Amino acid sequence: MRSNRIGLLFVAPFLLPFLIFVVYPLLRSVWFSLHKWDLLGTEKAFVGVGNYRLLAADPFFWSALRNTLLFTFMAVPALVITGLALALVLERPLRLYAGLRAVFFASSVFSVSVVTLIWQVVLDPRRGLLAKAVEVDVLSNRWLAMPAIVVTTVWWGVGFPMVLFLAGLQQIPRAVYEAAQLDHASRWAVLRRITLPALARTTLLVVVMEFIMQFQIFGQVLLLTGGGPSSSTRVLVMYLYESAFRDWQLGYASAVANLLFIAMAVASFFQLRLGAPREAT
Repeated sequence: MRSNRIGLLFVAPFLLPFLIFVVYPLLRSVWFSLHKWDLLGTEKAFVGVGNYRLLAADPFFWSALRNTLLFTFMAVPALVITGLALALVLERPLRLYAGLRAVFFASSVFSVSVVTLIWQVVLDPRRGLLAKAVEVDVLSNRWLAMPAIVVTTVWWGVGFPMVLFLAGLQQIPRAVYEAAQLDHASRWAVLRRITLPALARTTLLVVVMEFIMQFQIFGQVLLLTGGGPSSSTRVLVMYLYESAFRDWQLGYASAVANLLFIAMAVASFFQLRLGAPREAT
């Protein structure tokens, strides 16, 4: 019992904030979702799963879910592939490559407001460099607005997966590459048979973390397109925000948040299960 108490004292600095700021809000959100709860607190009628039934019949919710899935399945592979490519190119121990690593990582420390301001200038139909090249208002085009948000997100967030892949590359023994060089293995063979298999666990970590982060996209959409044009970029977190702070439906917004949490948890679970090592039979 004494050792248990000592152990609890060691984990308390993490456990207490986790319970207060994660577990309690999560349980509170479940409680809100079971009520017709006005944001001002004037209406708190218990409706059970009524909010979830409304969600199932809400076309705006399904549209936001489709947009979120579309963005996630576009952004996550782009971030993983670009981050891996940058890590492979910039792994060399030279000052030039160290400077380039710092440059590519620097964008990830910017706030979302700074990033969207930069890309609003780039995509401005009157004076933006990219918009002038393609001669179209990208953010007002329902087919180009979402890819533009993906490009903005990749430019902003590619430094994080790059750093993780760099850490994974440094864990691969140099002797393995030296042996491959003695065997006159091509660069493609080294990449396919040595580097990528050795980075399998790192790749899984990057995919899971990027999926969780990109499934919660909000700031870029709010500041670049506001959900438009014609709701083609309205995503789940933006729909949650509008339900809670524009329509004042806290119970309904809590139901959206809980489904968002369940979707991320289930997807992460299956990704981790697929990446789990198989036992020899």
